[in-house]
Amino acid sequence: MSLGSQILQYLFTGITVGSIYGMVALGFNIIYNSTGIINLAQGEFVMLGGMIMISLTTTFKLPLPLGFLISVLLVTMIGAAFERLAIHPLKNPSVITLIIITVAGSILFKGGAMFLWGKGTFTLPAFSGEKPIFILGATILPQTLWILGIMGIVVLLLTLFFSFTQAGKAMKACAVNREAANLMGINVKVMVLFSFALSAAIGAVAGIIIAPISLMDYNRGTMLAVKGFCAAVLGGLGSNLGAITAGFIIGIMESLGAGFISSGYKDAIALVVLLVVLFVKPSGILGNKERSQLKKF
Repeated sequence: MSLGSQILQYLFTGITVGSIYGMVALGFNIIYNSTGIINLAQGEFVMLGGMIMISLTTTFKLPLPLGFLISVLLVTMIGAAFERLAIHPLKNPSVITLIIITVAGSILFKGGAMFLWGKGTFTLPAFSGEKPIFILGATILPQTLWILGIMGIVVLLLTLFFSFTQAGKAMKACAVNREAANLMGINVKVMVLFSFALSAAIGAVAGIIIAPISLMDYNRGTMLAVKGFCAAVLGGLGSNLGAITAGFIIGIMESLGAGFISSGYKDAIALVVLLVVLFVKPSGILGNKERSQLKKF
């Protein structure tokens, strides 16, 4: 394989994983905009989406579209239940308290997944076969096209939701000024519930579409959360466009680093990027100083 074909292959791989990082980062942003906290259980929503989908389609033999819808619905309900049981009852909690609660939630979800599915790894059949498509000497899997297409649909639906629906506009108002939104009659607590449910749904979709090209296990969500958080910070916390852009950047950097340096450094690249961004431009590439500051709940 020529150098040009190698680079193109690494780009295809980076774009594939980068789109997943971007979707995980979107989940971080949705909750951050509504609550001002970082939901460190976001990766577990991704893991649960993939694991539930695998169980429904391989164990219970449900059709792929039905399994997809049920998996997303179940994880959405889990996200909403987590907010109602762990976040909602608290009265004026500090940001640190809320972040610690999400850490506890992550541990709980991970332990529950290990109890239900064990420590083994699972995979999901590709949505439309595994015959690679050859482009200029490089190959791209059909599942990659599914990932990019579904990510595009998710971004489009989010844009329409926040621009044209009452609930979406209310969530944007909470992101701008929570106290003013409350004075205007917006139930901020309900918007927080919506944010957790929506974030869980996006995480579930990400877990489902990545399962055919990546082994899934109970511990998979942790590293996805780290990479997604790095993408959210690099793109600018609260910026959805920044999240997608940064996801692609990190994914491509990881792929090129693994190909030309060593695969052993692949996971470290995102952390190095995070440290550099925090030192040089804490607000991210598409963020601003105000949005980079953690807000009070």
